[in-house]
Amino acid sequence: MFHYKRNQSLLGGVFTTAELIFHAVVRNIRSQHANAVMAILINILQVVVIAGAFYLLLSLMGTRIAKIRGEFILFLLSGVFLFITNIKSATSIAGVGSGNNPMTLHSPMTMMVMLAAAAFGTFYTQLASILVILFVYSVAVTPLEIHDPGGAFGMLVLSWFSGCSVGLVLLALKPWFPSTVEILTNAYRRMNMVFSGKMFVGNALGGFMLTMFAWNPLFHIIDQCRGFVFRNYFPRNTSWEYALWVGIVLTMIGLLGEFYTRKHVSKSWDARR
Repeated sequence: MFHYKRNQSLLGGVFTTAELIFHAVVRNIRSQHANAVMAILINILQVVVIAGAFYLLLSLMGTRIAKIRGEFILFLLSGVFLFITNIKSATSIAGVGSGNNPMTLHSPMTMMVMLAAAAFGTFYTQLASILVILFVYSVAVTPLEIHDPGGAFGMLVLSWFSGCSVGLVLLALKPWFPSTVEILTNAYRRMNMVFSGKMFVGNALGGFMLTMFAWNPLFHIIDQCRGFVFRNYFPRNTSWEYALWVGIVLTMIGLLGEFYTRKHVSKSWDARR
């Protein structure tokens, strides 16, 4: 009655896993809305609303705060895109669920497949939203010129990876401290509203102010991204390597914590939520 499909080769296992991740990604995107297109449109609307709010704020403060010669809207979007991608990735991974998630009880679904689906689903949604917004603005308002599109895209990927690594650590802690993790997740979002450096550049900060922001990998990523976006900006106080190594370390810690938690997690822990 029940049949378990066993792969006869490594290549077959790779294709089976890739197919499983693909369907899990589709499920993850459609969980946001019954229509996948509407899920992306809702995300686009969220990005536009946040970008509009920061545009009004920076307009009141004066656009000279940017201290970059170039398209002001591109300066704004380069910060907002990476900020939202990082926050959405961290929240999505942290909300996957514990090792006793009912989805993991159905072979061949595993926790790693669910993590990959949440990560790639978020990246796909954000990338589609960014491309649509840039295309519409370039056609309807004015063409946008990016100095190094490849480097800017690399910083977008690094922002996504950094957010996933933070979410992975929160996910490993969630079964042990569910209430604390919710507080930490909200605190991470709120702190990045201020300390991500969306509204200014690293070169404009003095020594004291720089120490307040230099701990945050997202600050380094956004500042480095603007170095790729604008031809006449050269970030001197930030490093994308720092953000990469922090992401790798947090990923290793999160994976170790997730493996350990999965061995000890119990269904009765849900009663503490």
